[in-house]
Amino acid sequence: MPDGETVAGPLSNASFPSSLSPSRANDFLTCPLMYRLRNIDRIPEAPSAAAVRGSLVHRVLEWLFDTPAADRTLPTAQQLLVRAWDELLVREPDSAAALITDLGGAGSTQEETARVLAAADPLLAGYFALENPSRLDPHACEMAVAADVGDGLTIRGFVDRVDRTESGDVRIVDYKTGKAPRAGYEGKAMFQMRFYALTWWRMTGIVPRLLMLLYLGDRQSLTYEPESADLLATERKIHSIRQAISTAATSGVFTPKPSRLCDWCSFQHLCPTKGGLTPPMPPLPTTAIPGRPLPLINEA
Repeated sequence: MPDGETVAGPLSNASFPSSLSPSRANDFLTCPLMYRLRNIDRIPEAPSAAAVRGSLVHRVLEWLFDTPAADRTLPTAQQLLVRAWDELLVREPDSAAALITDLGGAGSTQEETARVLAAADPLLAGYFALENPSRLDPHACEMAVAADVGDGLTIRGFVDRVDRTESGDVRIVDYKTGKAPRAGYEGKAMFQMRFYALTWWRMTGIVPRLLMLLYLGDRQSLTYEPESADLLATERKIHSIRQAISTAATSGVFTPKPSRLCDWCSFQHLCPTKGGLTPPMPPLPTTAIPGRPLPLINEA
């Protein structure tokens, strides 16, 4: 999902981009050309079955906290999954079709629903192995956050959950439907969490007490206690990424960065390292402050 909707109006390279989310920053760090094709050219991408499955689980966990505490059980979550699947079929049929194909192809409605449930059940069970939601009272779920960090840059994102104690301590929680990274490879995930913590700090003046990543795929969690010095370093890194994007936009050169992740890239046919031809770069888009509906496909 793009960070904002395209609107009319000029935007100089010096102020591009006007906003960054963790996912868009990581796009550029992963491969500048991928960032360009996804965020400037805005070339459509086929839905990823893994992303669709993850979004269904995120939707279920969001709705779970709308139910009374005593009803926050695995059977309730499974019922909510059916509701989320029915919603996806109506709102995003292409995404639903991608998941159906990944799970073995079309069948009867009951067969397809059963496959979706069977694929997501272990992830929901993984969540309940990590937390007891009946004991939690979140401050917010799927919360849009945004803050001005100077030089015309807004940082933004969607936080899966914010917990807040009576004393004002804040915990930011993010759900991951994959497996926890190996030791020494936590940097990308923690950059996302520090990004959210920085945004919260700039919004509220409060440094979150704890950042928590819940990996439902293998029932592991990672936690981190941020300090203001960490978040200032994260802010400098974000400005550095923004400057690198601006420099690339000024030159028109978004250099591809081959890696093992190329196998999962949607843009191989447009990448010179894969024998593709990159189209001329279009005019830079302008991004608006989101007032848009919450996307079903989770962008973080």
